[in-house]
Amino acid sequence: MRLRSDIWVSAYMRRCRIEGAFAYLRRRGAEEAGAIFIKLDSLDGSVRLFGPAPQYAVEDKGADRLFVELQLKGDIPALAAEEKLQREISFDPDLWVVEVEDRAGRHFLNVVEV
Repeated sequence: MRLRSDIWVSAYMRRCRIEGAFAYLRRRGAEEAGAIFIKLDSLDGSVRLFGPAPQYAVEDKGADRLFVELQLKGDIPALAAEEKLQREISFDPDLWVVEVEDRAGRHFLNVVEV
């Protein structure tokens, strides 16, 4: 059974704050099952963007939610990340967007390679 999106986001934001990163909710999605996107800003002008891992990458991993890094691997311009988020929102208006600011670039996510 999967944790509801609203509960997962709340716990994730709390974890970020406990670790010393600043996290805030940019967009509230569907409470039970909205997709979650994380925008990580290391405050140097570039960002990293994470979204839900494809279903084939999630099977048999044992984690509640797994993420993949979207677009190019590593840092991307902030404008490119915003454009990607807008495309995702136009496709799925029920998604969540959490923005994390951390100079060390920590994201605190379970990330898989696809």
